[in-house]
Amino acid sequence: MTVLSFPPPSANAPAGGQSVEAAVGRFLDQVQAATTRAGYATTLTRLTALAGPRPTTSLDPEDYAAVMEQWNTAAAATWNRHLSALVSFTAWAQRQELLAANPARRLQRRKPARRGDRAIPRARLEDLFTDSSHALRERLLWRMLYETAARAEEILTLNIEDLDLEFRRARVTSKGGAIEYVHWATGTARLLPRLLKGRITGPLFLADRRAPASGPRAPAAADICPATGRGRLSYPRAEYLFKHASAKLDPHQKGWTLHQLRHSALQHLAEAGRSAPELQAKSRHQHLASLGRYVRLGEETSARLTIEADPAARRKSR
Repeated sequence: MTVLSFPPPSANAPAGGQSVEAAVGRFLDQVQAATTRAGYATTLTRLTALAGPRPTTSLDPEDYAAVMEQWNTAAAATWNRHLSALVSFTAWAQRQELLAANPARRLQRRKPARRGDRAIPRARLEDLFTDSSHALRERLLWRMLYETAARAEEILTLNIEDLDLEFRRARVTSKGGAIEYVHWATGTARLLPRLLKGRITGPLFLADRRAPASGPRAPAAADICPATGRGRLSYPRAEYLFKHASAKLDPHQKGWTLHQLRHSALQHLAEAGRSAPELQAKSRHQHLASLGRYVRLGEETSARLTIEADPAARRKSR
């Protein structure tokens, strides 16, 4: 996984307080989740480039607006993700008394366009999972995300040591920091040994190239495979590959997101008649109310009901 590093505070701090670059470095150091840290770094690197050697106390709404200008035409979810990075940094800087005012106060989250059925049809998922033109790493990642109904960052941050192959489960760190288990089925179980190739430690999903040993793009040691020297596969890269691969199957030709694999798994289980407590056990949501957006029955259910109720059908289903 690519994690940008920032220098520690120096004795030559700008007049008026700690530099933006040094403050950003301190902030990222205290972010424990690797995927979150990498995502924040993407946004905050732009902030440090725009701020230059200025002190953190000098940041104002115009600075934040200039940072977010890069994503003005992006999807609402992308805009909100980068804004969240600025807001999190601001809250931390205020607690550290590096900022008095809130430079993000003029920026607002955007409301995502409401989509209909976000679940991916089973037949198209199976096409993706079994298409040998896609790399083994991708086919395993996609199938594992679907069979476990786990969050993408939970699976991408797995180490081989977290796997329990005998019981087809893995230990993950959940959204709230709790240690939980996710379970997979036969499809994942058959592909895992082929990906591991005898590796017994390090990140499960690896990038294509060896990780740089030094420089601003050098990842943390925990994100490098000791056997191959390759870094951990990043969320942005995994997302790009999935959207690109699924675009030809998507009626809108835009491709799907990794999160839709989790959504699809839960919705398909709901369509199969699984109870809310069963879905909660699978998804590991703390509250049943959180399942509402996942289990709203959609296009496949509508199509099936239409076929079954068709008065012109020669053979009625019982």
